[in-house]
Amino acid sequence: MTQKILVTGASGFVAKHLISQLLDKGYHVRGTLRDMDKSDAVRAAVTGLCGPEALGRLDLVKADLLEAAGWDEAMLGMDAVMHVAMPLVDEEPRDPSILIKPAVEGTRHVMEAANRAGIKRVVLTGSVAAVAYGHGNRAPEQSFDENDWTNPGGRGSWAYSDAKTLAEQFAWQYATDNEIGLSTILAGMILGPATDADTSLSLGIISRLLDGSAPAIPEMGFCVVDVRDVAAMHIAALESETAMGERYLATGPYVPFVEMADKLRERYRWANVTRKVVPVWLLRLLAPLEKSLKMMRSDIGIRKNFDGSKGAALMGRDYMDVSKTIFDTADALIELGIVGPGRQNGGR
Repeated sequence: MTQKILVTGASGFVAKHLISQLLDKGYHVRGTLRDMDKSDAVRAAVTGLCGPEALGRLDLVKADLLEAAGWDEAMLGMDAVMHVAMPLVDEEPRDPSILIKPAVEGTRHVMEAANRAGIKRVVLTGSVAAVAYGHGNRAPEQSFDENDWTNPGGRGSWAYSDAKTLAEQFAWQYATDNEIGLSTILAGMILGPATDADTSLSLGIISRLLDGSAPAIPEMGFCVVDVRDVAAMHIAALESETAMGERYLATGPYVPFVEMADKLRERYRWANVTRKVVPVWLLRLLAPLEKSLKMMRSDIGIRKNFDGSKGAALMGRDYMDVSKTIFDTADALIELGIVGPGRQNGGR
């Protein structure tokens, strides 16, 4: 069994859960950080998830996706790589290269360093953004599986979808050329329990609904997946010989934001979750003007369904119930003091 695993971007939401699950299973883990000041937070998250005894099998090293330096040292003695690190922004950048360059160049640095170290097993964290965009399809309901690819630069693509697609395509080509066993895990909207205040953008949706800072709910939604399932699927791919050369969608059911709000309102009676809804026609009108909506313009008025059955089969179980995922997300945000009674901004 593979024993020593390199996890890139160790301070990320997915990475912290992945590292903890790897340690729980007895692996030795080396995590990379762009900012070593985050080391204590990573160790604290791991301690919270799997206990302090696991810290003896975790070490953290500095490596930056935009720099070649540090990656050869990070790979020393490793048996496999989990490439999780990916830059994120909360609005569409004026210059798409802000996302595309670190995504592609970072993947290049990781894959090339792994190859130089003789590592022949890589699992890469991808996204449904690399599956469902750039073809100009405006059908109100669409379905996708692992055979589908985003068309970078096509009508309806955006900087993040292009970045994830180009990075994954580079990884597949490099893996083929160098006989590396690659698997990619293509996640939907990732929710689940935060380990600390350094949460993901998707968890911000839950916190804004609970604290009342969301003035209205967009009439749209996404396929949701629990972070614990995403981490488990990475490990299942690592441990499966047949997973090499395969893409896996990590996607549960499509969940409208209105449904999320309803669930939160019913369970957390203290939260003044808004009842206002921004209809599709208004979202389309606002999208060219609002930077945060530009990223979602290809999803407005469209229900995108992703068939995650192949990923579930890899895990050997069904995805976690979406209500549990939403409530576990909220409970963690409350426990961390990010939201809660007395911390509301005044909902509508």
